[in-house]
Amino acid sequence: MERRGATAAAAALGALGRRLLWALPAYAAGLLGLGAGAVLLALALYAGWRRRRRARERGLRLAARLQHDEEAAVRAAAAAAGLGAARGELPAWVTFPDVERAEWLNKVLAQAWPFFGRYMEKLLVENVAPAIRASNTHLQTFAFTKVDMGEKPLRVLGVRSHPGTHKQQILLDLNISYVGDVQIDVEVKKFFCKAGVKGMQLHGMLRIILEPLLGDVPIVGALTMFFIRRPTLDINWTGMTNLLDIPGLSSVSDTMIMDTIASYLVLPNRLLVPLVPDLHEAAQLRCPLPRGVVRVHLRGARDLQSKDRFMRGLVEGKSDPYAVLRVGTQVFTSRVIDDNLNPTWDEVYEFIVHEVPGQEIEVELFDKDPDQDDLLGRMKLDFGEVLKARVLEEWFPLQDGGRGRLHLRLEWLTLMSDASKLDEVLQRNRTVAAKPDPPSAAILVVYLDRAQELPLKKSGKEPNPMVQVSVQDVTRESKVVYNTASPVWEDAFRFFLHDPARQDVDIQVKDDTRQSSLGSVSVHLSRLLEAPELTLRQPFPLERAGPRSRLYMTLVLRVLFLDAPESGGGGGPPPAPPGQLDLRPGAGAAGSSTDRPSKASPDPQFGTENVLRIHLLEAENLVAKDNFLGGMVRGKSDPYAKVRAAGRAFRSRVVKEELSPRWNEVYEVIVDNVPGQDVEFDLFDKDIDKDDFLGRCKVPLRRVLSSRFVDEWLPLEEVKSGRLHVRLEILEPCPSAALLEQVLRTNSLIQPARGEELSAALLSVFVDRAADLPVRKGSKLPAAYASLAVRDVSVKTKTCAPSTEPMWDEGFSFLVKRPHVESLELQVKDEGGQPLGALSLPLPQLLASEALAVDGWFPLAGGGPGGQVLLRAQLGVLASQHSGVAAGSGGDPEPQDAEPQREEESGAGGQLRQRLAPAESRAEPAEAPLGRLQLTLWYHADERKLVAIVHACRKLKPVSKDLPDPYVSLVLLPDKSRATKRKTSVQRKTLNPDFNEKFEWDVSPEEAARRKLEAHVKSAASFMSREKEALGKLHLDLAQVDLSEGGAHWYELRDERSSP
Repeated sequence: MERRGATAAAAALGALGRRLLWALPAYAAGLLGLGAGAVLLALALYAGWRRRRRARERGLRLAARLQHDEEAAVRAAAAAAGLGAARGELPAWVTFPDVERAEWLNKVLAQAWPFFGRYMEKLLVENVAPAIRASNTHLQTFAFTKVDMGEKPLRVLGVRSHPGTHKQQILLDLNISYVGDVQIDVEVKKFFCKAGVKGMQLHGMLRIILEPLLGDVPIVGALTMFFIRRPTLDINWTGMTNLLDIPGLSSVSDTMIMDTIASYLVLPNRLLVPLVPDLHEAAQLRCPLPRGVVRVHLRGARDLQSKDRFMRGLVEGKSDPYAVLRVGTQVFTSRVIDDNLNPTWDEVYEFIVHEVPGQEIEVELFDKDPDQDDLLGRMKLDFGEVLKARVLEEWFPLQDGGRGRLHLRLEWLTLMSDASKLDEVLQRNRTVAAKPDPPSAAILVVYLDRAQELPLKKSGKEPNPMVQVSVQDVTRESKVVYNTASPVWEDAFRFFLHDPARQDVDIQVKDDTRQSSLGSVSVHLSRLLEAPELTLRQPFPLERAGPRSRLYMTLVLRVLFLDAPESGGGGGPPPAPPGQLDLRPGAGAAGSSTDRPSKASPDPQFGTENVLRIHLLEAENLVAKDNFLGGMVRGKSDPYAKVRAAGRAFRSRVVKEELSPRWNEVYEVIVDNVPGQDVEFDLFDKDIDKDDFLGRCKVPLRRVLSSRFVDEWLPLEEVKSGRLHVRLEILEPCPSAALLEQVLRTNSLIQPARGEELSAALLSVFVDRAADLPVRKGSKLPAAYASLAVRDVSVKTKTCAPSTEPMWDEGFSFLVKRPHVESLELQVKDEGGQPLGALSLPLPQLLASEALAVDGWFPLAGGGPGGQVLLRAQLGVLASQHSGVAAGSGGDPEPQDAEPQREEESGAGGQLRQRLAPAESRAEPAEAPLGRLQLTLWYHADERKLVAIVHACRKLKPVSKDLPDPYVSLVLLPDKSRATKRKTSVQRKTLNPDFNEKFEWDVSPEEAARRKLEAHVKSAASFMSREKEALGKLHLDLAQVDLSEGGAHWYELRDERSSP
């Protein structure tokens, strides 16, 4: 009884201790002065770690059970068939698909596994631990406290044999799987730190090459081992390394370990185990010549999944796809295409292929997100299929990608040991539109063997030599060999070459500890083109080294030739996307009969943008936010609006002390048809400290694109009251120069008093490539980019890899205010800012072209003699269908025999002025004795203003011998006060002045109909006379004028003394 009571008391104390232990983090946080947020963060990290740890343990148990159940199921089936499997043996003919069972090997491994564990324990305790303790003074108490390789051995699930590339080679593929209960614990007693591993999974395909085969014992000269693809790894950490199981750190830790394994055992890296001494082929076996090179054209994708969702999934957006292409350790990442489920990349990558069959290309598509990128699908393809077809172009279905398809073109490039096809390869590469880098013409392999008699350090000590091998901008480094003047590296490096006749390989031998030079050598690759089999094997004397310093290496060059019909034409156009017809002319042709394309090749989406014109009119019944005396005195608000659309943001002016403000401001933005976009409006009250929120509203952009015009009062959300009046219009670019005059005239009428000038056209420019750029001093190729500017808006392309023929393949759009006088300025520069050429393209040249577009090669000025750029530029006129100006109201024709109109604009009196395009000359109207005045009269309903534009006068009659200095004064009768008078600027010494000035009066439409407008044309007073000379007048009854038309009309001037 006493014992039972003691046990119960101990259990109660234990439960109490555990509960107190749960309170320990809160106590520690209070002791350290941390807040509740730190405690919650710690609890969240602990919960994530615990969940991930349980998932790992569950995965290990499931994998072990699956492995056991698979074997048990096969044995049970064999026993049921009476095949004598009672003793745990399987018949020799029981196999898995495509592989041969190796149960005898698994039995050997199972029996030898305990002895392997003893060897590992002895190795770690007697060799590794002392080395770790000697490496750092803080690790002097480091020790392995437990090394147990467990009872579950490594298993070989199957063996597949392949014929080698020659008779002295045997290839074996081992599908290995290790689901082990390994436990390794370490401890650093000085810091009370314990860590370890308990359980691990490793799965992958290990290739073993027996080469060379000898005619003497041991028959095989060496074993070469490597993983064809990155194996999968999962580790269960213990102790302090439990931190690596925290979400976020877990993937990083596993990735770091996999990168370490890949640096030794994943192609192109190999583990070489020589079985005979003095193996001369060690470097070639460790890094043999590739079997070939595969050029992968990443075309595009279709029907990708939408991963971007808003409002918790209620609103479905698109995705921002990019591609990751992986072949062993060779990894490339494409650019991100924003908001597109049918992206087009048109990028080219080149992969070195060593083992065929076996090596695969894996392409994964992801949706770019700020936090974690979402998988959109993946595909794999064995390079053996590419080797058979030579050129393979298909739409590949995506795994885990729904109906998604990926468009790839893969070309097998053969390695040729002679230069007879080099010119043909270079010729073809000029026609390949490759980005981000130009296509390669050859591959260089540098076998670094050894060096002899390197110079010693100043202290007389031997150096720690390492080698840097560079070709153009790519540099590789060898390992460091310590304390020797005659190091042996037995290493190899590979480089892609764009033009081997013009490139060099530079080698520098350095002392690793001080990075001081021990010698260098530079080899012109043109020497290899003349060498037998494009191979140079000799000792190279080192410059700036000892007199007998030598570097022993072998340089091997191989030309990359596409051995396919018509140089890889592919026999026809590429396959069309699923459910679509590809109508592009010449699609799929890999080459061309000409050196360069004559036309640019923009994406299908190029030039399809529209312009959204946002008219922010007014608001009413806003919430009053300005209160005084603690709210006892209720004030108003000082509202302003923020507008966001298509990535652009605008802000209106502040209207002081108004709950029903009127802004009447216009904003323009270039938009495309991408779902999920909104036009958003946020209203605020301007304050000294923090602006108060007055409400928000939005309009889906898809709705505006479908209806083309929206004019609504929108209720404000998240506030008690208020609504906003906006007008949204889609302007579709039209390739018609005949519309330009009407558009400019309409814009001059509806132009708000505040804000930027309205756009009259949309300019789309596609910059394809450049050619024959000048080479900088020192024969280094320029890394070029192009900058484009229209007025004060400028953009620039990416910077290409060094080349005289960079390919940008990028499109841009510009809003153009006055296409009849503006121009496109293009400059090509290198990455240092040095100009390589410039182009000025006047937009009137586009207006005179068919379909308002030009496409072709344009010479670059200020660079080399033959520098040129390939681009397409197209202009679209933006005609508003809901401006309030009567369509087709072109007004009266201009009288002929007039002076040319001035290009300059005159400024006067702070009034708003708008330059119009010159009208076309038509039949001359009847003669007027005193001349004529051209006016536009229009009532702007949105602004509630009467608008008058004074365009020009023609054939004025001089009143003296000297030419007059005319101007026009306007008076809105019957009032003749200062508020109703307006006056243009003065034009000097002319009888045909051009004004093009706009004036406004704040009157209601009823009031405007009752008014009369009087215009007086006068000559400014000269310095001598001080008198203003009257040249004529005009009297108009506005009730007789159609103020809704907005057309420009010519009116005959009358004598000043005549009656109205």
